[in-house]
Amino acid sequence: MKKRKEQLIAESLPLVAIDFGSSKIRVMAAEQVSSERLHILGVEESDRYVCVERGVITQTSNAAFMMGECLRLLANRIGYSELPTAFVSVGGLSTQIYEVSAKRDQVRAKTIARSLLDEMENECRLKIEEHYPQVTVLGLIPSFFVLDGQEQDYSPEATQRAVLVEGHYIAFVAQKRVGEQLQKVFDQAGKSIEKSFIRQDALLSAFASEDGFWVVQEGCALIDFGAQTTTLSVCKENQYLFHKVYKWGGDDITQRIANKGISLATAEQLKRQFGYASEQFVEKNQRLRIKAMPAVGGEISISTAELAQLISGELDEQIAPMMEQINNFANRIRTVYITGGASMLQGLDAYLQDKTSVQVIYGAHDKLIDDEQYDEPTYSALVGTLLMGADYREEHKGAKVPKPGTLKKLEDLALQFFTDAESKVNMDNDK
Repeated sequence: MKKRKEQLIAESLPLVAIDFGSSKIRVMAAEQVSSERLHILGVEESDRYVCVERGVITQTSNAAFMMGECLRLLANRIGYSELPTAFVSVGGLSTQIYEVSAKRDQVRAKTIARSLLDEMENECRLKIEEHYPQVTVLGLIPSFFVLDGQEQDYSPEATQRAVLVEGHYIAFVAQKRVGEQLQKVFDQAGKSIEKSFIRQDALLSAFASEDGFWVVQEGCALIDFGAQTTTLSVCKENQYLFHKVYKWGGDDITQRIANKGISLATAEQLKRQFGYASEQFVEKNQRLRIKAMPAVGGEISISTAELAQLISGELDEQIAPMMEQINNFANRIRTVYITGGASMLQGLDAYLQDKTSVQVIYGAHDKLIDDEQYDEPTYSALVGTLLMGADYREEHKGAKVPKPGTLKKLEDLALQFFTDAESKVNMDNDK
């Protein structure tokens, strides 16, 4: 019997990941050459419009246009007529974590089917969204499972058998607007979300694959420096111990420099070319003369040491709460990873290392890809998303990808089914 087109999508097309950043949208396509190595086919990006504010898509039509344009250019570059689906990593300022669980009694010992685990995840998602109608579940991260009373950290394999199956998850939730806006972008672009993942989980997936399984088992913290937000997560043994999104990012450093009387564009260029996290890391103190804003007139004179003082002043104010949290977990974690576009500030790793006893390093993914031009932290979330997407396809072979606009309908149907089933149980109990 000939498979329907929707079933073939996930099996015949390259892996595609999309990252909605505050300053631009990036799209990456790849093929999996081994279980933990990707062949990068190409990358496209667009900063035509500003349409994301602190993790929330504010202009869906502009975001849809940029995403569609990137996917069209990327398809042309790698020789495909179109790229109709993509994996996406999500986050945002309102992101929080909740613990949630689900149980299944299979009546007799049977193998644990993938469909059963998917059903349990969907139940957890609906539990939270029913109890907290103002939020949407961005993703569920398996924490641990209990099979017939025996606890295990990893997801059950298809060969395992059990009567009682219990799954415990960490749910990442955000304001409902975050999920609605993301789906609207894909609908307007005529594309489908093959699967969405949590940005922090995608990053940790890349770093753990690069450095080894011990990273998560022995515990680590992850600081993701963005343009408008910075996210701190602490993870150990597949469990998220802490997660918070701070309303601060690289743009705030740029603004502090611009307050000297220069344009934001010039301030950003200064930060990237001459900026250091602290004066002690400045290798050569230079005097710079920069054209001032018209309202100020003339030129602004600033040394690289003075520039570093501005930057470290901003960092000292904003980083302290994050480092305090990391130091609270110092006896439970081994590594602090730093990543994100704003993490490329010179000397940032050394600056942070002075504030904690935990090893601070840049998260890397260079061993996972075959093109060194994509080694920068800017691409770590995309690489992690592609790796998770490859695993998802392997676990869901032949799965249908919803057409644009159908995801919300499916969620509504699932919610109605769950509500009807619960009502029937209550009616039976009343008899």
